[in-house]
Amino acid sequence: MNTPTTDQLPVVVIGAGPIGLAAAAHLVERGLEPLVLEAGPSAGTAVRDWAHVRLFSPWAEVTDPAAEKLLAPTGWVRPDGATYPTGGDWAEHYLQPLADVLGERVRYGVTVTGVARAGRDRIVDADRDEQPFTVHVQLADGHEERLTARAVIDASGTWTIPSPMGADGLPALGEKTAADRISYRVPDLKDPAARARYAGKRTAVIGSGASAFTALACLADLAKDEPDTHAVWILRRGIGANTYGGGEADQLPARGALGLRAKAAVEAGHASAETGFRTEAVDRDGDQLVLVAEDGRRLDPVDEIIVLTGFRPDLSFLSEVRLGLDERLQAPTALAPLIDPNVHSCGTVYPHGVNELSHPEQGVYLVGMKSYGRAPTFLAMTGYEQVRSVAAALAGDREAAERVELTLPETGVCGGAGLYDDPDATQSSEGGGCCAAPATLQIGIGAPAASGGC
Repeated sequence: MNTPTTDQLPVVVIGAGPIGLAAAAHLVERGLEPLVLEAGPSAGTAVRDWAHVRLFSPWAEVTDPAAEKLLAPTGWVRPDGATYPTGGDWAEHYLQPLADVLGERVRYGVTVTGVARAGRDRIVDADRDEQPFTVHVQLADGHEERLTARAVIDASGTWTIPSPMGADGLPALGEKTAADRISYRVPDLKDPAARARYAGKRTAVIGSGASAFTALACLADLAKDEPDTHAVWILRRGIGANTYGGGEADQLPARGALGLRAKAAVEAGHASAETGFRTEAVDRDGDQLVLVAEDGRRLDPVDEIIVLTGFRPDLSFLSEVRLGLDERLQAPTALAPLIDPNVHSCGTVYPHGVNELSHPEQGVYLVGMKSYGRAPTFLAMTGYEQVRSVAAALAGDREAAERVELTLPETGVCGGAGLYDDPDATQSSEGGGCCAAPATLQIGIGAPAASGGC
């Protein structure tokens, strides 16, 4: 039996989410064979976990051109580009049809447990770059397999590892033992069980981004029907001019509207803010919980806690390949300066591709949300540009790989993480800050008033 050469092997893509499936589409367009490995039972498994939440990017910005070419012969028509899908819409009307077109190139119920060079652990140099990759997987029934690949594109995202509530990046004291009262997801209050969990209750919401805005807006809507419902918004910083995002000047209109809804929740009294609060512990007080800050402050008891402090990449199964990662963000070293929230005061990120995504280990690429490590500024369009570039590089078209084919909008998200930790920071955009005026690129119209999808 003839052993296939490395060039004849498939490119393994980890994750059948938006970016993983787009990577597969670009590989097919380039004449390369993808093999997409998805741990869940369907395309967009992680996206389906937040099916009730509406994106703040419209349809025109969350579908990939190469994917649309694959879908076109099936009669698929992209939904109105100016409208905003929910996660469920995205999965059902785009991701699953795309996975279906890819057919047997997508395998479900397959969890990647390790990636390495064939016969080489991370120490060995000899002939390393000439060896194919081995990908160890575990199937849903517990059976293990070992696959061989010419390259590996990791688009597994960060959804499985939410960041804890502790201000130092570690779980707060008592956080694990209070797990029955803590959620790390935006609640779906159309679900009767979730509604009952928060109705008439006092809930702490920890976080300062779009997910926190969504949770605050949803709880405020619930409070209109259930008067005793109240949210306590926990912020490590102070409240300033840009706490709620770009508002009406935001070039992502749905995101701006979402921030305004969160602001309205506070102003209407459905939510109260605790600023400069760096969580150190969570204590039990009978059936309730008490948050304790590093400065000793103790808040009034709450019934539930929703922690929305971001996500982290799972790097455990990549321990035997040589990655070049920034020590702070856990993002590729060349990409990190472009997305570092300690430096950048807006969500705008320069378009980037294979050069910024390369590692010392040739042929391994972290793409999509995974490539951003702990940075929160990822947009789907960015991921689509990433995989277009990576697919071109794998096909040997270096000119196309290094060409920029994307212009990003201003997101109106001001203030880096460093400022977020300063309770006195007001984050004024006066004096020419990057969010002082909207960008010239017009994207999407008709953002729904209730963009959170509660």
